[in-house]
Amino acid sequence: MAIPKKAKKVFKGIIFDVYQWPQKMFDGSVATFERLVRKNSVVIIPTVGDKIAIVKQQQPSTGWFYDLPSGRMDIVGESPRHAALRELLEETGLKPRQLVLWKIYQPSGKIVHKVYYYIAEGCQRVSAQKLDSGERIEVIYKTLEEFLKLTDNPRCFLGPLNADILLARIHKENRHYLFKAFFKPTQLPKAPKFGPKTNW
Repeated sequence: MAIPKKAKKVFKGIIFDVYQWPQKMFDGSVATFERLVRKNSVVIIPTVGDKIAIVKQQQPSTGWFYDLPSGRMDIVGESPRHAALRELLEETGLKPRQLVLWKIYQPSGKIVHKVYYYIAEGCQRVSAQKLDSGERIEVIYKTLEEFLKLTDNPRCFLGPLNADILLARIHKENRHYLFKAFFKPTQLPKAPKFGPKTNW
């Protein structure tokens, strides 16, 4: 949900900004409503040959966990595409043959932001990782079948992508769809009617 025009920013944080506004209730009373806004982010699904590159990472406040290369769009004027290429290079040292926007996910609820999912097809290593002081990242390569089984691991944090993965594990059509999406994104067929949409 969007922030109403009458909302005022009452706090500016490093990641989150807090907006409040007066909201008339059904009984005629007025209550203060609140919503958070954060910078949009990108998630990249890189492929190298017939493998998917995932990251095993640790941050100062966490143990090790599995994820995909990702990050915030925190450079002024940066497009989602450039953010995806930057995050992929920084976290993995990989550069794709082609980068294709797969879907845009906008969570519902109290936090307003978008997540851009990109397929980075045909990646090659072109540099060393350039990690910041709060990252420890190991790049790991998984086949599609191994990638799908990551949903069994409680230390794997793939967020909304879990829905696509679980559907692919139980429906042949969805597995074919994910294979095409990850390894042949320019030939992507229409999503199965019971499977993931191209734009959530």
